[in-house]
Amino acid sequence: MRFTLMTGIGGHEDYIAIAQAAEDAGWATISVPDSFFFPKTTESEYPYSDHDMIRGFLEVSPFIEPIVAMSFMAAATKKIRFCCGVMKVPMRQPLILAKQLTSLAVMSGERLDFGAGISPWKEDFTYNGVPFEKRGERFDEVIDIIREAQKGSYFEHHSANYDFGPLRLCPVPKQSIPVIIGGHAKPALQRAARLGDGWFSANSDPDTLKQMIDELNGYRREYRTDRHPDFRIHAFNQFAQSADDFKPLRDMGATDLCAMGWNPFEENLTTQAKIDSIRRFGDEVIAKV
Repeated sequence: MRFTLMTGIGGHEDYIAIAQAAEDAGWATISVPDSFFFPKTTESEYPYSDHDMIRGFLEVSPFIEPIVAMSFMAAATKKIRFCCGVMKVPMRQPLILAKQLTSLAVMSGERLDFGAGISPWKEDFTYNGVPFEKRGERFDEVIDIIREAQKGSYFEHHSANYDFGPLRLCPVPKQSIPVIIGGHAKPALQRAARLGDGWFSANSDPDTLKQMIDELNGYRREYRTDRHPDFRIHAFNQFAQSADDFKPLRDMGATDLCAMGWNPFEENLTTQAKIDSIRRFGDEVIAKV
């Protein structure tokens, strides 16, 4: 059973220390969040928690661009993997994103998973000059472009959204970067089943997680992708703390159990406190699940 350390928002000053501690304590992956900017006003509603609460929190929360953050930690570690949980994809230029991902995969010794999602904030699109409409269609095309780019051969793409080629990227990783698709809505679960190498959940209680995993597996059977040799299900319940809390998530089909290594709302949280928490989790949970 693998465990993913959710770094949460902020705390970038401790990234190297926590990455090294997590690697030593047996964590399999480190996940970092993604956010472009915070719009002063928005037309959108945040789907995963109380809208007003999350806006008040995000407004003052620091985010490091995920490729930069993962590169920074990868350079200071040897075996732990990295994933963005999840990166906002359809508003990013696909060839630039493909170059960033393949470069990081090559330089890190292929320790990268591509956590991919669709932002709920309309302004992430419109402020970047990308239409909010047909965002799902663009998402699918970006995933296809990134996968084709990793083959190292000349390829081209022609659609109403992206039109280019022939071209090739060099260097590319020896193995294709796993695509872990996030989102709780029906289209997101269908997309993960149809296109993904895995699914990444946001925070959910165990009953809701089971419902979504069952629905996801149903779509995998429908799309005949249920024989994927290493389909990864990242399940996150922030209230799970003990080994007994995580075992039900494992039993419902989760392959990667996500956890916060510390309370991000604790005042005056020190680097050493984070490291102690990471090590304690390794001894009390990772070693026992």
